Amino acid sequence: MNTILELENIIPQKEFAKFSTPINLKIKSSQHWAFIGPNGAGKSLLIEILLGKYAIKEGKIMYKKKCNNLFNYVKMVAFRNIHSLSKIQNSYYQQRWNMGLDDQTPKVKDLLFKNTDLRWMEYLISIFGIEDLIEKNVDLLSSGELRKFLIIQALSYQPKILILDNPYIGLDTNARQVLDQILIDLKNLHNLQIILLVSEIADISSIITHVLPIKNKTLFPSLPTQDFLLDKKLQNELFPCIKYDKKLIPPSLNQPKDINYKYALQLKSINIRYNNRTILKNLSWKVQKGEKWALSGPNGSGKSTLLSVIAADNPQAYANNIILFDKKRGTGESIWDIKKHLGYISPEMHLYYQKNVSCLEVVGSGFFDTIGLYRKCDKEQVRTSIQWMKTFGIENLKNSSFLTISNGEQRLVLLARVFVKNPSLIILDEPLHGLDMSNKFRVIQIIEEFCDSNKSLIYVTHQKEELPTLINQEFILTKQ
Repeated sequence: MNTILELENIIPQKEFAKFSTPINLKIKSSQHWAFIGPNGAGKSLLIEILLGKYAIKEGKIMYKKKCNNLFNYVKMVAFRNIHSLSKIQNSYYQQRWNMGLDDQTPKVKDLLFKNTDLRWMEYLISIFGIEDLIEKNVDLLSSGELRKFLIIQALSYQPKILILDNPYIGLDTNARQVLDQILIDLKNLHNLQIILLVSEIADISSIITHVLPIKNKTLFPSLPTQDFLLDKKLQNELFPCIKYDKKLIPPSLNQPKDINYKYALQLKSINIRYNNRTILKNLSWKVQKGEKWALSGPNGSGKSTLLSVIAADNPQAYANNIILFDKKRGTGESIWDIKKHLGYISPEMHLYYQKNVSCLEVVGSGFFDTIGLYRKCDKEQVRTSIQWMKTFGIENLKNSSFLTISNGEQRLVLLARVFVKNPSLIILDEPLHGLDMSNKFRVIQIIEEFCDSNKSLIYVTHQKEELPTLINQEFILTKQ
């Protein structure tokens, strides 16, 4: 087999980008790789070095043949790629729910059919089954729809190497099966070399032939996939099965709040439309104090839109009958009055944290419900923020820039932000996105400890095994 990609004794110039030893990696034709490791291991950093983002002090990167256009030869798909597609990088989070009304916002078809082979694109749209998304504005795609779109856009260049960063997160069961089959088809029909970056063993696709374990910026010896799947000792070294014998949340962080209500949430005949597209129609729902709900439905059924309405981030909330904590929306309360008892995280929210500020500042912004605008916390708020970071196992990141840490570490920072103000209603939209197995275990335990009989919980996930055990009710949305 020919070598299509080789990294030989690579040492980056920047100190933070250096691995424990010089990087050596060789990928041959007909091989498909999974780079696997915990959050912050260095998986994405390795790819950024491969793509030339960081200057090389020593060593060399070699491709199968002379590559005149690295941009087309190697394509990487990551959720954050949405920033290159529209005006998100210049906007704030609440604007996201206004964008679909802007005629200047590109539609899916505008970007997919731009400078590409028409027959190839029609084939990709067909096998991914996104015909119904063609007329949709890019900024109104759900997280699962967005992943499909980004993969198709990358494949439009017909690259030789396709790198997918955690491609399965945010996809419902059917979409995961579709992606599995698509990877098989691409491998067989188009001689494409695939590299997956994953934080969970279950996300190693059946097409993968070789696995490269990574932890603490150290490359373990690569090995065939079947050897890795049988090596329980190596798996446990990457993802130790941590069992916490004592509570993770100090009592001081979960004190009862002085707020009296019967219903945390009441929705009556909710209708949400964007242009000619109906997202939610005549929807009603009640969540009593202390109830724990799973919000379910396929990709594109409106889960994130519904949660944006509840959290007062969507301007259409004020045209609907919404009652939070027994107070009807639009009866004189400010948006901050609504939000002070509510903790919320979503994949869409994650996109808007693109400021070069410390992780501690991001966590502290939860006191003020701001995204992109940061107020100075007082000493008690700083202390509480640090305590929550310690609870999530990320106290060491408090002075790090949010933009320099891994996607999984960013998710942990944003989760800590949810809890700092001790909310009475917790809304968690795919909270385990991008987390490794050890961190998933930690986060679920924190949720179960925090959500006592006085706390209400709405939890969204496509993976039933990720539901906290305290969830005992389900509200199901269907695609309109």
